[in-house]
Amino acid sequence: MPETKLPVTINEVLTALDEIIAETVAENNRLGIFAYVYRRTTAKVGEAILAGRFEDNQRMERMDVAFANLYIKAYRDYRQERPVSGAWEASFKASGRRISIIQHLMLGMNAHINLDLGQAAALTSPGVEIQKIRNDFMEVNKVLAELTDIMQKKLGRVSPLMFILDWIGQRSDEKLVNFSMVKARDFSWRLAEDLASLQGEELRQRVGRADSRVRKIAQILIRPPGILLNLMSKILYLTEEKDVSKMIKKLELE
Repeated sequence: MPETKLPVTINEVLTALDEIIAETVAENNRLGIFAYVYRRTTAKVGEAILAGRFEDNQRMERMDVAFANLYIKAYRDYRQERPVSGAWEASFKASGRRISIIQHLMLGMNAHINLDLGQAAALTSPGVEIQKIRNDFMEVNKVLAELTDIMQKKLGRVSPLMFILDWIGQRSDEKLVNFSMVKARDFSWRLAEDLASLQGEELRQRVGRADSRVRKIAQILIRPPGILLNLMSKILYLTEEKDVSKMIKKLELE
């Protein structure tokens, strides 16, 4: 992939994500699954900004662009065989594994929310300014929740047995990972507060510790604990759509 500048607006972010989706679809690469869902999420946040849902909508756009750029840069660096965070390396390398669609999505969410989001917030509002962004940071939870049910139904079109995971989760102590959007964003907020007050080597060390933790979560996502979930993950993979282009076309249907 040729070297290009990183986006500076949400519209440019959407264009960059479209390019990633097109590239991964052409290669039948499952990294396109996260890229597609993330593109939908970014568009939803963009709509919320235009609707004036945040206390400071211009600041929220800056944060959302900074957030997206951490993913876009990681993807481009990985494709150019340059170093990336341990969390993203685990997610990207899993593209060739025989794991389910939901696992691929959660690997991307794990790296991007648990590691990147706190960094984006701290970059946007360093020092004492970090507290001014808290309400808008948490408001994104509501925006994402509005998209969650829609995407779950859509994923059922390409992973017909995915509903069984909900059944297992309600009736078993075995869990894929103690992971949810709200918990992830709470974790990333604590990271943002830490990073906002740090510089230089202390900043790099704190990011490194977070990356190490997030990479461990990635390994749990790749190899779920417990016999039941491990077996179910394999069954999900075997029954799912394998063509990334067809997957995305089915997800796009209203």
